[in-house]
Amino acid sequence: MWKKYSLLLSGIGVSFFGNWIYLIALNILVLDMTNSAAAVAGIYIVGPVAKLLTNFFAGSIIDRQNKRRLMILSDVIRGLLVLLVPFMGSIWTVYAILFIANMASSFFGPSSTFYITKFVEEKDRRRFNSIMSMLSSGSFLIGPALAGILIATVGTTICVVINAITFFLCAVCIYLLPNAENESTLKREPITLKMIMADWQVVKLYIKQDHYFIKIYLLFQFALMIALSLDSQEVTFIKQNLGLSNKMYGMIVSITGIGSIIGASVSAMLVKKISLQTYFAIGMLMTTVGYLLFYSSIGFWSATAAFIFLGFFMSFANSGYDTFYQKNVPTEIMGRFGSVTAMFLSILQISFTFIIGALAEWFSLQMVTIGFSAIAVLLSIILCIQVFQKPNQRYYAETS
Repeated sequence: MWKKYSLLLSGIGVSFFGNWIYLIALNILVLDMTNSAAAVAGIYIVGPVAKLLTNFFAGSIIDRQNKRRLMILSDVIRGLLVLLVPFMGSIWTVYAILFIANMASSFFGPSSTFYITKFVEEKDRRRFNSIMSMLSSGSFLIGPALAGILIATVGTTICVVINAITFFLCAVCIYLLPNAENESTLKREPITLKMIMADWQVVKLYIKQDHYFIKIYLLFQFALMIALSLDSQEVTFIKQNLGLSNKMYGMIVSITGIGSIIGASVSAMLVKKISLQTYFAIGMLMTTVGYLLFYSSIGFWSATAAFIFLGFFMSFANSGYDTFYQKNVPTEIMGRFGSVTAMFLSILQISFTFIIGALAEWFSLQMVTIGFSAIAVLLSIILCIQVFQKPNQRYYAETS
C-alpha cells in the first residue's frame, strides 16, 4: 500500500529541501545585488502579498479544475521562474518573478490537500501526514546546512538552479501518479467576479452550517497564528534577553529541528495507539506550552530544552490538524474553503506580528511574548475541552 504513496512523498519531500536551499541562496543573492537589508526584507513581504491577492479567486479555479494537473502546472511555472532569478539585473524584476511564483504556490497548497484527501486512504492519512511532517522537519534541519555547503563550494546561482530542478522533479513524480477525481464532475466555466462572489457565499453557508468544525478550526488557528507571530521575536529574544551569540542561536535552531524529526518519527509510529484527538488537541497544547517555556527561559539550556519540547509536540499537532481537516472539509469545496480562510489567516498573522512587535517596543519584550504565549496556551486549553467532548466524537472517528 505504501509503495503507491512513495511517489507523492518523494515529490513533495524533494520540493521541501529545494525550498530551504533556495531561501538561503535568495537572501544572499539579493543582499549581494543591492547591499540592502531592506531589499532582503522585501522578499518576505512579496510572498504573503501575492498569496493574499491570489487567494481571492484561486479557490474558484481550484474546485473547477483537475487538481493533479494544477499541481504539475504550478511546479513547472515555479521551476521556470526560479531559473530566471539569478540572471536578473534589477531587484524589481526579481520581486516581480517572486510575486508570480508565489501566485502559482497559492494553487499548489489547496490542490495538494485535496489530492492527499482523495488519494490517501483514511486509515493511512495520519501516518502519511506524520511522514510529511518528518520530511518538512528534516528539510528545515538539513536544507540550510546543505545550502551553506553548496553556496561555499559552487555559489548561489547553482543553489537557485537546484531549487528549480526540485520543482521539475516534483512535477514528474505527480505526473506519474493517477488522477484522484472524476473529470466529468468538474464544471469548467469562465471565472467572473459574480462567480467568485457566489463561491464565497458557498463557503459562508458551510461555515454557518457546521458550527462545531468552525469553532475547533478557529481555536486551533488563532493559537497557531499567535505562535507563528511570536517566531518573529525569537532572534531578538535570544540575542538581547538571553545575551547569546549568532552561533548559539544557530545551534538552538538545529537542535529544535532534531526535536521535530524525532517528534514526527514517534507520531508516525504511534498512530494506531493514540487517538486523533490527542494528536490534535494535546499536541497543540504542548506546543503552546513550549512557546511559553521558551519565552520564560533564562539561558541557553532552558531555551534549548523548551525548543526541543516545542518541536517534538508541534509534529503531533500538525499531523493531527491535517488529518482532522482532510476528514471534515467537503472535498467539493476544499479549494474555495482553503483559499478564503488562507486570506483571513494571512491578515490575522500580519496583525498579530505587528501588534507583538509594537508592544515589544513600548514594554519589555519578555513580558509581551510571555503574555501572548499565555493567551495561546489558554486557547489551546479551550480547544482540548471542546475536542474531548463525547457528543462530537464523529469528527475524529477514523476507519481501521
